Amino acid sequence: MSKYSRRRILRGMLNGTAVSVALPLLDCFLNSSGTALASGKPMPVRFGTWFWGLGATNPIFVPKKVGRDYDIPSQLAPIARVREHVNLFTNLMAYRDGEPNLCHHSGWVIGRAGVAPKSEGDKPGETLDITVAGEIGRTTRYRTLTATATGDFRNTVSYENANAPSPPEISPISFYGRLFGSDFQDPNAPGFTPNPRTMARRSVLSGVMGEIKSLERSVGAEDRQRLDEYFSGLRHLEQQFDQQLTKPDQIAACHAPPAVTTEPKMGNEESLVAERHRMLTELMVMAIACDQTRVFNMTYSDAQANTTQAGYEKPHHTTTHEERVDDQFHYQPHCAWFSARAIEAWASYVEAFAKVREGDGTLLDNVLIYANTDHGEARIHSLDNMVAFTAGRAGGRVKTGFHIDAGRTSVTRVGYTAMRAMGLELPSWGVRSNNTSQEFGEILASARSG
Repeated sequence: MSKYSRRRILRGMLNGTAVSVALPLLDCFLNSSGTALASGKPMPVRFGTWFWGLGATNPIFVPKKVGRDYDIPSQLAPIARVREHVNLFTNLMAYRDGEPNLCHHSGWVIGRAGVAPKSEGDKPGETLDITVAGEIGRTTRYRTLTATATGDFRNTVSYENANAPSPPEISPISFYGRLFGSDFQDPNAPGFTPNPRTMARRSVLSGVMGEIKSLERSVGAEDRQRLDEYFSGLRHLEQQFDQQLTKPDQIAACHAPPAVTTEPKMGNEESLVAERHRMLTELMVMAIACDQTRVFNMTYSDAQANTTQAGYEKPHHTTTHEERVDDQFHYQPHCAWFSARAIEAWASYVEAFAKVREGDGTLLDNVLIYANTDHGEARIHSLDNMVAFTAGRAGGRVKTGFHIDAGRTSVTRVGYTAMRAMGLELPSWGVRSNNTSQEFGEILASARSG
């Protein structure tokens, strides 16, 4: 047993005044392998999603080989930098089950909620990030964090129901203030002072919860059920407040970034979207490293992607409809250019997590990120031959580096595998033709038998 505790404080004198400095998270504070704290508490495992619109150009995207050491077609070129950290899934399907093919809507909803929507406004069930957050996001400062590089707060692919979408952050300045402003509790600070505003909110919440429990005794059965559901939500909020009022564990990887003082230019030109994506990613990654959330979402482009190319007159979405298929290449060249920019952004997103050291590995080793899109071939709004990714090893639960041909099975298999890897005991997931109990066992460190 080390004579140094996790909360070891160095004390001394400076010009006659007592000073104290907290030690960082040294190796002696970890277990022998660096994968958990000396107390035995494991490194937290986090779950995230990433989204891009209008799919991929399959002729120059889908590898010919499966398994590890697969070939890298030209549109997939950025993945060569992160291949060891990701899994690629191709030949996926989104089954409509008799519902209309709602362009740019059906595909991503099925991939994230497991059920075909009936209309553009229909957002059935809840997205898988919300399901996971119900298990692992109850005690962090934020149950989930969502951001979008599109500059449009309407572009979110996370929701509890049709009336409760997860509002995304679109401004790096606003996102910085929310994450690292005056309410941020630095886990590596030598002292700890509970935030007075959080204390006041906690006090008000306690009174409200007491009133609800009293009210339950005087209403009917249906109202009691509604109040019970509401009370459960408040209990989650109470746990988050309690966490914020408790001195956090030291986190060596946590370093508040420099303040963001300049807002990136708005606009749909690809270089501007890439810059917003980079800035929001850096803030998101550090918020996760500081354990402010364990569930997160990032959108690069919305389903009807309006990203533009300098010197080209049409945005991505219009191009999918109007650009002629090249006789030599057998695909739409400008559409391919737009899709390649999305894959570049995805590779950069993965790299941002891999750069942060955590324990004896990286932050990416302790996350699992699910990335999906809305269509197979956007030109014809197809829901077959869709692609998806995962990135990260989920604390050792997931193996990486694979290309997997899904054999025209539902895209829900990827989401189901991700949720199982995150520890959710779900016998199946999805509705009707999209219901699955079949994991991609080849990427799970310990797949279920049977």
